[in-house]
Order: sequence, then structure tokens, then C-alpha cells
Amino acid sequence: MTDTLQHVVTTSGAASFTRDTTYKFSRSLATLAAPNEATAESIRALRTHIVAQHIDYGRRALAICGPSPGVGCTFTAVNLAVALSQIGLKTLLIDANLREPALQEFVKPSREGGGLARCLAMADEDWLDCIDSDVIPDLSLMYAGEKVPDAQTLLAKYRFETLVDFCLRNYDVTLIDTPPANSCADARLISKVVRYSLIVARKDKTFVDDMKTLIGQLESDDVKVIGTVFNQA
Repeated sequence: MTDTLQHVVTTSGAASFTRDTTYKFSRSLATLAAPNEATAESIRALRTHIVAQHIDYGRRALAICGPSPGVGCTFTAVNLAVALSQIGLKTLLIDANLREPALQEFVKPSREGGGLARCLAMADEDWLDCIDSDVIPDLSLMYAGEKVPDAQTLLAKYRFETLVDFCLRNYDVTLIDTPPANSCADARLISKVVRYSLIVARKDKTFVDDMKTLIGQLESDDVKVIGTVFNQA
């Protein structure tokens, strides 16, 4: 595996709360719901590592990948995105899991429609029309939209590369949540375009061999794995 970054994050329960916006936020968003508790502190420590070892080198995008379902990729992605926005980095989080989208479980959208799937399928769609801007200060979200049967085909199109280029020009950092790597090749496709990946594992859920396989696949695609996050249930 990689020894560039290894970090432990303790997860928390769900439920939800509202802020002074039209969005509804899950209590799993630790630095918003319980900023003084251990989970929030773990997320902030992860943020420090990501800034120092990735963003400060001028790298503006990162794919969040997991070898199997239920390891906490979306939990990690959305909490890290919130934490980065809280230090003034203009952050975009994209839910690129077009098979089982989950971002809406953490931040309930204020509107219907749009999303990544539509923007990839419609060549004339403006990227900004698919993005929920300033959900909180400095945090924008692109939801996946409806589940699609041809997710890999959409992600393999050149239009996804143009989206990443747009993000690199317009945001300080873009995080892309991906589906489980052992169920489809989507995470590899996304990571190859982004060029950098963070791997998420979970206690009593992730096998070491699965981690090694995923990291080996990504490295064979010339993707730099910047480290691993170990979620504790």
C-alpha cells in the first residue's frame, strides 16, 4: 500500500438538522453538527494532511475511492469537502456514483433535476446549471442526478474530461466521490482523468488484499494514490 498518508476517521450517527438555507444537512456532517467532538477533529486532521500533501503542491482535484460498498467513501468525501470550505478554499464536491448516488443523504438538495448524469448526456448543458453553488460559504455540490444504466459509457466520454478541466479552472479543490471499485470500473475511469486518488477503508469491512488490488490497478493507470483513510464504525 501507500505510506504517503494514512489517517483514521471515527464516524458518527445520521439524523439531520437544518441551517439558514433551503438545504437539509445530515448530522453525519461532523464539523457542522458537532464541531467540538472527536469526529470533527479527525476530519480537520485529515484536511490538514490533504492541504499539506496535495493542495499545497498545486493539485486541485482528488477522487475518493473504496474497494467495496459500505466503507464510507461518501461520508469521507462530503465531510472533507465541508472542512476544506471552512478554511476558505473554494470547494466543489461531485457525486460521480451514477449507480447508487448518496450525496443527497448527507445534504438534501433544494431542487429537483439536473446533476452530473444530465450534464454528461446533454452536450449543450452548461456545467453551472448542474451545480448547486454556495450551499454553505465556499462549498458547491454537483449531485449525481438519477441512476443511469450506462454510467461507464457516460464517464468514458470526452465530456467528463472537459468537466474536470472546468473544475480545475474554477475551484481551489474538487473532490469526486466514486462507486465501489469491485463492482464496476467507474472509479478507475474517474481517477485516471483526475490523476490523484484517496483510498477509503473501513474497520471489519475492508480486506487488505482488496486494498492492494485497487491500489495496484490505479497505479497501473498512472494514478497517484496519495494515501488511505481508515473509517471506524
